[in-house]
Amino acid sequence: MPKFARAGRAVGAAFAVGGAAGGAVVAADVLAAMGGRPQHYPSSPQFVEGRFRNTEPLRWLPPGSVRDAARDILRSRRRRPASPVPSCRPVGGASAAAGLHVTWFGHASTLVEIDGARLLVDPMWSDRASPSRIAGPRRLLGPPCALPELPEVDGIVFSHDHYDHLDMRTVRELTRLQRAPFLVPLGVSAHLLRWGVPPERIIELDWHDSAHIAGLRITATPARHFSGRGLVRNNTLWASWVLAGGSRRVFYSGDTGYFPGFARIGRDYGPFDATLMQLGAYAPSWPDVHMTPEEAVAAHVDVGGAALVPVHWGTFDLGPHGWAEPVDRARKEAAARGAHLVVPKPGERVDLATPPDLDPWWEPLG
Repeated sequence: MPKFARAGRAVGAAFAVGGAAGGAVVAADVLAAMGGRPQHYPSSPQFVEGRFRNTEPLRWLPPGSVRDAARDILRSRRRRPASPVPSCRPVGGASAAAGLHVTWFGHASTLVEIDGARLLVDPMWSDRASPSRIAGPRRLLGPPCALPELPEVDGIVFSHDHYDHLDMRTVRELTRLQRAPFLVPLGVSAHLLRWGVPPERIIELDWHDSAHIAGLRITATPARHFSGRGLVRNNTLWASWVLAGGSRRVFYSGDTGYFPGFARIGRDYGPFDATLMQLGAYAPSWPDVHMTPEEAVAAHVDVGGAALVPVHWGTFDLGPHGWAEPVDRARKEAAARGAHLVVPKPGERVDLATPPDLDPWWEPLG
């Protein structure tokens, strides 16, 4: 289900669980997690009448569909794996490897090693995708390693400000553990600043703006989504990302519905050695907010991708479908369209310069 604000409910739960004193502390934590107040960006073509907008408008929920979607989620089968999900302890040397390697940590959190540099994409290590530690969607599987076990990275990239992608506790820990800059779409800097990230470590980009880090050119590109951590929507921008080295290129979709912009991204920035494509948390009730697996494969083809690595699946229960349905459907569609699907286990480091054959490791988990 789309990530609407749950702040009021979370604050109320804090007082119910912790009493007045403890509840006040928890409530303060919830309010901090909601982030800062973004400024206006009148010079951005995406910022119109005080809000960011899509190039292709979203079709929003008809009356009653939120209730229907919640009912579908409750009724859906195989919402969680029947047995523990296998994971791997992440491996890697002190320096990033040449070529192209990807490690998926669950949901959208991914480490990309490209041409000797490392980028950490949408890291989210908390137990709940929520401003609260006691309410909100909870993980189906934990991260395969702790944040202090990660290698040193050259950049930390966020696609947008929803709680399942941008997490206060993860950001604060990474600020302490890493020296890398944070690359974010317009407006998201307000949240990072509130959480104590030094301004000199924040690079904020509009669509088609680029930053150069560790020999890479990192470009924010369009996506079809929305933003918000409270009652106000779309006061920060959302983005997909092009991660380009001297010899390798990766496209990360971020959260997005399918739209014609993928073909334009492929024309302007592709082809890509690999794509990281969002393909979970879809539903008929929000057709333009998250891609279906079939649309994710189509987007991969549109941008000119070689290896397709699915992300945004199997970690949080955010849509009315089984936990492994996204990769089951993507497998069929990729086979039909001749796309090379690579589905790593959590923590598994895969070499995408020579992509491995598909390992359907999730199938025995029911």
